[in-house]
Amino acid sequence: MKKRIFAACISAMMLCAGLSGCGKELQIEEKPVLNFTAPAEGEEIVVIHVRDRGDIKIKLFADVLPEACENFTTLASRDYYNELIFHRVINNFMIQGGDPTGTGRGGESCWGGKFNGGVSDQLCNFAGALCYANSAGPSTDGSQFYIVTGTVPTAEDLKYYEEEYDQNPQVTYDINFTKEAEEIYQKVGGAPHLDGGYTVFGQVFEGLDIVFDIAAVATDGNNKPLDAVYIESVTVEKYDGSELRWYLEDYAE
Repeated sequence: MKKRIFAACISAMMLCAGLSGCGKELQIEEKPVLNFTAPAEGEEIVVIHVRDRGDIKIKLFADVLPEACENFTTLASRDYYNELIFHRVINNFMIQGGDPTGTGRGGESCWGGKFNGGVSDQLCNFAGALCYANSAGPSTDGSQFYIVTGTVPTAEDLKYYEEEYDQNPQVTYDINFTKEAEEIYQKVGGAPHLDGGYTVFGQVFEGLDIVFDIAAVATDGNNKPLDAVYIESVTVEKYDGSELRWYLEDYAE
């Protein structure tokens, strides 16, 4: 009996050692950010064709959030987005579309009603991110989407979002940035305060300049463009291996 007890104690001590020491916080490896992962040639992408402005090409992350991507591509294949407008545009934040009523109160998923698109801690609201708009968390995703423009946060901003937002009862999601995400936010900008509460499922790799141009149009008191910006169509295509231009600086002449 004493031998068995002694052996059990030794095993427990070895387990503690394997966990980096009893009483010490575990060191968990941070997962890499995926937003700027290059699409493979022949991979399925979506293209938003904006009237009089050009094309916005987007990589999808179907391997991470399959239902979120399936919903968008299915709606696109049904011509759901054709002739809709960007009904909500806020400079230095985002452009929003996908509502057939043009009011911000309509739209539904390809299955009807709302669905849960999910959230991945490897996909962030960087400038150029494609995300679902929702009314009460990712479980209320539908057809409406937004593309981030945002601003460049400081380290203090990011700390504020992590600490103060966690204590705000009106914020129903946690915000935790990896070191890599912090570095990218401070390089390219975005809307970091939305991380954890919205489904990020794509990233613009061509046409980011068009997104920023739309974000700068004149709007009324409800953030609706005074001159309508139309989505002619959204198509599902195969990536042809053309140049990737993830960042706004890539468009400088």
